[in-house]
Parts: sequence; structure tokens; C-alpha cells
Amino acid sequence: MNTNFTIRVYGLLVQNNSLLVVDELIAGKQITKFPGGGLEFGEGTRDCLRREMKEETGLEVIVEEHFYTTDFFQQSAFHLRPMQVVSIYYKLSLPANPDLSQMAALDENDTIIGFRWLPLNELSPIQLSMPIDRVVVEMLLTS
Repeated sequence: MNTNFTIRVYGLLVQNNSLLVVDELIAGKQITKFPGGGLEFGEGTRDCLRREMKEETGLEVIVEEHFYTTDFFQQSAFHLRPMQVVSIYYKLSLPANPDLSQMAALDENDTIIGFRWLPLNELSPIQLSMPIDRVVVEMLLTS
């Protein structure tokens, strides 16, 4: 079994013409990324994203259509040994009348610093830290 891959699943949640991002501390570095994280053995990608969203934000989400899967080589910036990252992105929505004021970082590792809503009309790839996320922002801006 080849273990030189990590599969990450992320959500694109747009509300009121703004996109949700997470500020997180990973390996001592503050990064801005989309909410989501690592696929666990035995878990489907949609189940992973629902779990990660609940862990990171406290939100129950509806996983909508697939948006993008990494189609280029990207080495992990955070693993000690060489590791290829494959990231899968889905559009998300929320159930009717969600209370966004109740969003809270539930991350058990205490790595989440906070959340931000980036206005779509001011969105730029440079606002995200990871190369794959920047590609996704470019795609969002042109779709």
C-alpha cells in the first residue's frame, strides 16, 4: 500500500456574497484556508466534509456538488516525509435559517484561530495560504 498520499476534503460555503475561510495554526504557521481536512480510513469524502465542518465550525452543512479535485502535483508543506496532497472541494449550503452567530471552533487540537467571511467582490487568491486553495479561488472568480 502506497502511503505517500494524503487526501483532503474542503468546503466552499458562500453566504451573503461572502466566502467562509478558516484561520488556523498548523506546524507553527498561521494559514488561511477553506474549512475541511483529512479523509479518515473508511470514510467517504462527503462524510469527511460534514465531520470536518462540524468539528471546525459547529455547523451542520449540506454538501452540494463537487467543485474541483487537484489535477496537478502538490507536495505537502506540513509532512516530514515526501507526501503528495490530493484535495477535493465541494460547494456547501446551510439548512434553512442557520444561526451563524453560534459558530464556534470545536477543533480538539486547538489549532483554529477563527473564521472570516471574505466578500466575493474583494476576493483574491493571495488571501489563501495554500497553492491548491489559490487555484480554487481563481476558479471561483471565473465561474
